Amino acid sequence: MDPDALLGLLTTVESGEVSPDDAVRQLSRLPFADLGAARIDHHRVLRQGLPEAVYGPGKSPDDVAVVVAELLEHGTGPVVLSRADEDQVTKALGVDPSGMVLERTVVWRRAVFRPDRVLVVTAGTADRPVADECAAVLWAHGLEPDRLIDVGVAGLHRLLADVGRVQDADVVVVVAGMEGALASVVGGLTGAPVVAVPTSVGYGASLEGVTALLGMMASCASGLTVVGIDNGFGAACAALRILGPASSSERTESQ
Repeated sequence: MDPDALLGLLTTVESGEVSPDDAVRQLSRLPFADLGAARIDHHRVLRQGLPEAVYGPGKSPDDVAVVVAELLEHGTGPVVLSRADEDQVTKALGVDPSGMVLERTVVWRRAVFRPDRVLVVTAGTADRPVADECAAVLWAHGLEPDRLIDVGVAGLHRLLADVGRVQDADVVVVVAGMEGALASVVGGLTGAPVVAVPTSVGYGASLEGVTALLGMMASCASGLTVVGIDNGFGAACAALRILGPASSSERTESQ
């Protein structure tokens, strides 16, 4: 339940459209619902502004389906299943076939459109799966992220050819492996917040992403936000927190 839904429920109680007992029943699943295999945090969107997502690895297809069903029936806002395998996707879509499959991410009940400009930049083509995850989560929350692919520092002219897109963005997410230098370059080209995502892509000395992670954390481009290795989901959530909730006027206009 998000703040708008809670306010709407209280308004209907005040007007007499919903009885206090019915409202209590609706609120009884807050702050969480205990399903046995999982405890679903319906209160999270009230605390953090973002609803709980479903992380696929480690869960059986049946567990995924149960959690997705609970979020769809008793939650509000987008439902995101991330890093799902084929069996998990099939089982989850059996709960509600309206889910949009975006590579290994599935999205139900996408949020209304919001006009904030987010640019997702990848250093190399091999970084694309992490960027795909990030873009899918941003899309679930109503954004239409722009993408700039394969502009790593070994061919810096590729980035400079599109520097206007970097400077026009409200938030830039930079996804890079190897030594992770692209985040520093982008951070020096724009005053917008930059979220850096190190990836596990790279040769031996990249240490499966540790080199890029440390390089991004040691960046001389002040103020970078750095998330964990391969964490496209976390980068999207960081960007959404930076942007803040969509204003009431934006929600109204979008509808």
